[in-house]
Amino acid sequence: MKRSHWFLVSFALAGIAAFVSAQEPGVPQPPPAKPEEPKPAVYSNQGKPIKIDFNCKDDDIQNFGLTCTEEEPCEAFLELAAVEANGNRLLLTGNIHTSNVTLWSVLLSSEDAGKTWTEAWERQRSTSLDQIQFADFEIGWISGHQLISLPRDPFFLITNDGGKTWRRRPIFGETRVGAVEIFAFENRTNGELLIDRTQSGDSGGRHEYYESNTGGDTWSLREVSPKPLKLKRPKAPSAEWRIRPDAATKSFRVEQRAGARWNNIAGFAVNVGACQPAATTLVEPPPTPEEDKGVFKIESMNPKAPPSLKKKKKR
Repeated sequence: MKRSHWFLVSFALAGIAAFVSAQEPGVPQPPPAKPEEPKPAVYSNQGKPIKIDFNCKDDDIQNFGLTCTEEEPCEAFLELAAVEANGNRLLLTGNIHTSNVTLWSVLLSSEDAGKTWTEAWERQRSTSLDQIQFADFEIGWISGHQLISLPRDPFFLITNDGGKTWRRRPIFGETRVGAVEIFAFENRTNGELLIDRTQSGDSGGRHEYYESNTGGDTWSLREVSPKPLKLKRPKAPSAEWRIRPDAATKSFRVEQRAGARWNNIAGFAVNVGACQPAATTLVEPPPTPEEDKGVFKIESMNPKAPPSLKKKKKR
């Protein structure tokens, strides 16, 4: 075979190989990595009151109906409602609020005797968390409600893993005014609660008694009364833990009983920040070429003299 023929054959074979390679399916590429979710803030106990994170945006001011200004911002405060220990885990419930509006729910958790804290449940708008109870090291409940002018839509947070994760279960199937006054579970499944509807304006029945045999997933109404009711099997409050407001440090102190004394475990600052509109910046128009050169032209406000100032001709 002549050299020229060999060159043409080699060139043709290379082209066929390239065509076949292009027709073969490519190597599958791995899917793009998902963006990492932001990790929850870790609050370290350094002996001083812990100040939890709080960020109030302009949208929050509008959505909450706040009347905050740059001169008079709306201060925000932390309020702690209950403390409960379950094994090595310590839980605190409460909310963040202004002087007249509930902003966000708060659920704090510590697994090292109060040295560090994280938020165990994402903050919920216009929501407050209250009482805590555990049936054992796995099953537990936290009561809560929304607070928009009036307490409404009471619910439970339920955990099956000792407080690591929580799921929300409403008590009613529709929106209603009312809040959990008190609740108690005697085991994993059987519980009772009282609903307080005194602010609903319903004079026919302001107190309601409910029972559950599904671990708080569903509730059955048993009694309605205009007078306060009582639980049939109430649980005694914990005598080992308490939350105490401390005026000197402007904080809530979490304390544990040690005989006749109470030991301070952690403290949380009451004032967590403020809602304040972003400062507005006035944008000045760009200078004219004359102003840029330092030359300013002053226009006459009245180029023509009024008739009263004109000289009169002598007769």
